[in-house]
Amino acid sequence: MSGSLWLKPPGPDGSWVSVAHAAAAGRGTAPAADAADALPGIPRPRREGREGREGRDGRDGPAADPMDELAERLDAFIAAAVHPDEIAAVLESDGMTDEHIRLAYGRQDSFGLAEELYARVPRSFPEPDRVPDPWKVPLTACLLRGVIFALPGLAYLLGAPLLDGPKDRLGLPAGTLTLLAGALIGWVWDQTLSHRAYSWLGLGDRAAAGRTLLAGAPAGALLGTAAALAVPGGPPFSYAFAAGQALYVGAATVLLVLGRERLLLAALAPMAAGALLTLLVELPVPVRVFLLTASLLAACALAVRELPLADGVRTLVLRVRAWTEHRPGRGGPVRWQMLRGAEEEYAPRGPRLGDSVPYGVFGLGTGLLVLYAALGEVLAGGPAEAVAAPSAVALTLSMGPAEWLLHRFRSGSLAGLRAARSPRQFRLRMLSTLARCLATYLVVLLALGLTGTLLWPGAPGLTGVRVATLLLLGAVMWTGLLLQSFGAVRPAAVVCASAAVAQSLALLLGLGQPRAVQLAVAGAAALALGTLVCLLLGRATAHR
Repeated sequence: MSGSLWLKPPGPDGSWVSVAHAAAAGRGTAPAADAADALPGIPRPRREGREGREGRDGRDGPAADPMDELAERLDAFIAAAVHPDEIAAVLESDGMTDEHIRLAYGRQDSFGLAEELYARVPRSFPEPDRVPDPWKVPLTACLLRGVIFALPGLAYLLGAPLLDGPKDRLGLPAGTLTLLAGALIGWVWDQTLSHRAYSWLGLGDRAAAGRTLLAGAPAGALLGTAAALAVPGGPPFSYAFAAGQALYVGAATVLLVLGRERLLLAALAPMAAGALLTLLVELPVPVRVFLLTASLLAACALAVRELPLADGVRTLVLRVRAWTEHRPGRGGPVRWQMLRGAEEEYAPRGPRLGDSVPYGVFGLGTGLLVLYAALGEVLAGGPAEAVAAPSAVALTLSMGPAEWLLHRFRSGSLAGLRAARSPRQFRLRMLSTLARCLATYLVVLLALGLTGTLLWPGAPGLTGVRVATLLLLGAVMWTGLLLQSFGAVRPAAVVCASAAVAQSLALLLGLGQPRAVQLAVAGAAALALGTLVCLLLGRATAHR
């Protein structure tokens, strides 16, 4: 539309006047000529200064420079932008075309306008809004898990009189190797099964996690019992004790994965109370057997209550029926069949079995390293008095604080990710958080080791070499768990398994002094895992 715009004022005569005269009349000024003979008013350029920016009555008028108005309106966003393209995207999303930008602002396009706005407004990065820490967990929950990991060790104290017999060829108490074989296999299976069940829980399928535990826990119990039976020379009760140990490991895995730590603690209460009572009075053998059996049956009953038995049986029946039913065309001539149906292509897929294997390898490596820390000298031909059981107990108890410090590291790295202004700043913050958490864990581990050595009757003293080995092994455990929590379980499993193989070969071939070998292997593994942590977790993308 072209030409002047004319309005009909609300006068009684209904005469036509120009917009300029109507505006003048609205301001209280009369036109210089009659309305009928008046020509449209010619726009005048605005004067600079206050009078040009404001009307005569003090009301705000249009800005002297439209760039100033635009920069003021988008000031907060322009100041927080890190590149002009962010501003150009906002301008285009606001509906500004290149033609409008050329007419209104005198710039060629949105990118040119964005570059000038970016240069005009100084940078000002506001602090992000405070959000709840997703990695904040109560310390008591982690300590409870650490206590639950260590409490089963009291069962060996309660059942010690039942394992009477001649010492084995290494000078260890009767049945020690039998119980260790079952415990080691159970530990490896527990790590693999737990990861697979946790993966289903992460996908939001608690029923599938229950079915996984329902099938995996009994299988792990059978494997642990078979491993114990494969070790000859133990007293008869040691095999029954190993079978109960395998059953408990399966039940505990179910309850821990499903978040039923307090129920498991209640199930362990009779056994723990009886073990502590043996320090004061001598309990009869039937009472010891009753307390051990009561805790085992309670743990198994609680685990069975949490498992979907009906769903598992129904699924098993359906699978057996699908395998045994007759399908036409399978035994006759070759017929065309669709390789993959549409419903199969889009069906939800669960975690792969191969993804859980590295967790079992990691469990095997760390389990052997802890075993060698406790029995390395004895297995190498040393005296039975060299058993460093307090070191193994300290490592087990420290898993509770270790889990809490892993959450603290994730929380600190997330805070560093928000506060850092460059990759170098983030890397320094990450290293500072790593050093603080690792040092705290090693202090806790050393305190537990010293306390256990003082309280354990006949335990060897913590010499400098033993302390260094314990701390290096703790560093291996914690950094390996840290890599595992970030999904880098494969390199952690390779390092721990390689360290266990190296120490096993040195033990079998009689290479070096056992303490020196343990120190060298633990130091090399700690150095390798520390390097992997710095390389893999020093990038900001690993923490998102």
